[in-house]
Amino acid sequence: MGQKTHPFGFRVGITETHKSRWYAPKALFAELLVEDYKIRKFLDRRLNRTPPFAAVADIVIERTREELTVILKTARPGLVIGPKGVEIEKLQRDLQAITGRKVAVKIVEIRNPDCNAWLLAESISEQLKKRANYRRLLKQRCEGAMQNGAKGVRIRVSGRLGGAEMSRVFATRLGSIPLSTLQANVDYASIHCRTTYGVLGIKVWIYKGMFEDGVDEIESSAAGGRARARGRR
Repeated sequence: MGQKTHPFGFRVGITETHKSRWYAPKALFAELLVEDYKIRKFLDRRLNRTPPFAAVADIVIERTREELTVILKTARPGLVIGPKGVEIEKLQRDLQAITGRKVAVKIVEIRNPDCNAWLLAESISEQLKKRANYRRLLKQRCEGAMQNGAKGVRIRVSGRLGGAEMSRVFATRLGSIPLSTLQANVDYASIHCRTTYGVLGIKVWIYKGMFEDGVDEIESSAAGGRARARGRR
């Protein structure tokens, strides 16, 4: 019987790198791990759940002995930076207050937000909260992603769809999604959508093609970190 695996976790160390890139002695490991969790929760609440809604899809944390670096992948870098860099400076001060150490914040722009699984899931969530027709919505989002360069899209929504008394699952798919191919670049996101008639689950898979030779756009400078390996099986 086939078993489901997380598309990102399945590829970590082969074609994907970890979201937190640092090394620590055993006595400090748990403390730094909890600190990473607090940083991610703070940034998600600050940038995604309240204005200006900066659409931060991914957060990478790197640590060296002297500095903590937070890399934000966002579709709206201008909202994170603010006029004359005011917002990003304020964000750095708040992170320094949380961690008690020097913090550097780097911004990476997501140039094709229609092919980002997390951003696609969030946009579906916002429309479902407004009681949009889920069948038409999922079809439109799949077609939009395919038109913007995706080679395959799958969206799965579960819960009380349309306010129905009994919960069920609805899924739509276009193109191919090679989940078992390690060299396949598959973006995945899973979120909860809180509506007036209950909680819906949204899962999005986007296949962008095979990894090419080279390294990732972000190379790790943290202790123990390394660039993404390509072409290795």
